[in-house]
Amino acid sequence: MNFLSRAWYRQSAWSWLLLPLSMVVRYVAVRRLRTLQKASKSGHIEALSCPVIVVGNLTVGGTGKTPLIIALTHHLKKEGFRPAIISRGYKSQSQRYPLLVDDFVSVSDSGDEPALIYRHTDCPVVIDPDRAAALRFVRQHTDANVVLSDDGLQHFGLPRSYEICVVDPVREFGNGLCLPAGPLREPVSRLQQMDAVVLNGEAKPDHPLLSRCFRIGLKAEALVNLSTAERRLLGGAPFKIGTTIEAVAGLGNPERFFSLLEDLPYPIQTHSFPDHYQYRSEDFQGAAFSQGNPIVMTEKDGIKCGNFADSRFWCLDVEARVDSDLLTQVSLHVRHFSDH
Repeated sequence: MNFLSRAWYRQSAWSWLLLPLSMVVRYVAVRRLRTLQKASKSGHIEALSCPVIVVGNLTVGGTGKTPLIIALTHHLKKEGFRPAIISRGYKSQSQRYPLLVDDFVSVSDSGDEPALIYRHTDCPVVIDPDRAAALRFVRQHTDANVVLSDDGLQHFGLPRSYEICVVDPVREFGNGLCLPAGPLREPVSRLQQMDAVVLNGEAKPDHPLLSRCFRIGLKAEALVNLSTAERRLLGGAPFKIGTTIEAVAGLGNPERFFSLLEDLPYPIQTHSFPDHYQYRSEDFQGAAFSQGNPIVMTEKDGIKCGNFADSRFWCLDVEARVDSDLLTQVSLHVRHFSDH
């Protein structure tokens, strides 16, 4: 947890010194939303030819959007729809946009999350900092009849038909303030305008606006070796008893990943890196890492280590379990939109 995160989520008194700037951010966010709503009603927003489902969050940092995007995509495919995914492609180093992710696009060009989504769904994934441009590309160059946007709730130039907000029920909204005094991109009251709010995890939230929500849970299934593709189920003992696991996470909220390893019968040594960090082999050398210990990371981190990973490197294979009522509601929305 970095300096700002500690202030946001541990009620540091000094963060209130930034309150005037937070009020400006809050005011701008509210005005932009009202402008979008007026433009939509007056027909100034581009009409949608297919449903666009935006999955995002109100806070800075990770809340578990990507597993939900993947799960929704699988569900829609099973229902007979043809989904495509658009994304900003955070940390993408591509020199051209829109960029259609395929087997020949490097992770450095696509960004880690689009690469992971493409690997798991085999659906069109288009990245562009301008998500509206990505949406136009999908319309013109694919046969998709439903589009999911990975993040983008605050990208008000992107037309949408359905909004899903993912919330961490443990951290919730920190001190409840907008950036930079707090973690919020928009006021918490924005939740009341969402079509669905999804809690990632089993913890019981305290905020009254989170009293009736859908749920998504992540269950660790196995460890997959990045070098050999060997798969070891977690039900037994994947490593020798007494082995120390070097747990690595470059996530907005690394504690969620580390908690998935707590039930393993091994000591855990944690290593946190910045979200979307571009790993190098040197990061895993030196005194911080014992050279004989297995290194366990998320699949999102693992796809950035493929060029140098040896047999010590493992990624955690997790299964997202989504509230069936949410899946039904999304299917009904897509079907209703397509029928009109």
